[in-house]
Amino acid sequence: MCARESKRSKKHKMKGMGNMDGEMQRFVDILKESRRIVFFGGAGVSTESGIPDFRSAQGLWNEKLKIEFTPEQLVSHTCFMKYPEQFFDFYREKLIYPDAKPNACHTALAELEKMGKLYAVVTQNIDGLHQAAGSKTVYELHGSVLRNYCMDCNAPYDMQFIFDTAPEIPRCPKCGGIVKPDVVLYEEPLDSEVISDAVDAIRMADTLIIGGTSLVVYPAAGLIRYFGGKHLVLINKSETQADRAAELVIRRPIGEVMGEAVAALR
Repeated sequence: MCARESKRSKKHKMKGMGNMDGEMQRFVDILKESRRIVFFGGAGVSTESGIPDFRSAQGLWNEKLKIEFTPEQLVSHTCFMKYPEQFFDFYREKLIYPDAKPNACHTALAELEKMGKLYAVVTQNIDGLHQAAGSKTVYELHGSVLRNYCMDCNAPYDMQFIFDTAPEIPRCPKCGGIVKPDVVLYEEPLDSEVISDAVDAIRMADTLIIGGTSLVVYPAAGLIRYFGGKHLVLINKSETQADRAAELVIRRPIGEVMGEAVAALR
């Protein structure tokens, strides 16, 4: 009986793979032969979780605000230091999504890691959804909304603290210092240790999957130049500067692509 079930399961898997188009079949083949995959992702990874991206026509940076600042100005170090009230109003409303859940891409990557194929996720996102899905090795280039700290005494605070102090500027109960989200604002440098770890991971990868990113945000986007492995796969709805160098370019929703591909590996 177990043998019959095993054969039936195998037959079903083969049938499902037979229905794949050429791009997806090639992607699955690449995943099969890969032993050290790194995924490099951007805002497009989390749009399927209800979090808006930044640069599309409906993206956050294209929103028209009723105040004198642009969205990009509001998330700058200058604005945080000079106009913290406006910064936190925007931050609470537009950059924190406490009800967002991991989508098919996040869960597929976590499963790929459990299979022993995915070495690391390098993300430009600040939402913590990769970890929520179960991924263990995640390099957050731009920090995380889940972490916050007092600028004076360095006491740590969670995301809920930022909400609980609204509409006021969040201040440390211990010393009165402003509590800053552990995210990289415009005009601020990236964390050198995170960058170093991400570069090492990309250098050692035999396959680099780039997904959900326009590759226009530097220095983060520049990290892909350290890849010297065998397979470069790009999954994005629009063209990027890396398309010509990629072995495979897929223009489909990333959750759909990753979910379908990892399912074929089971």
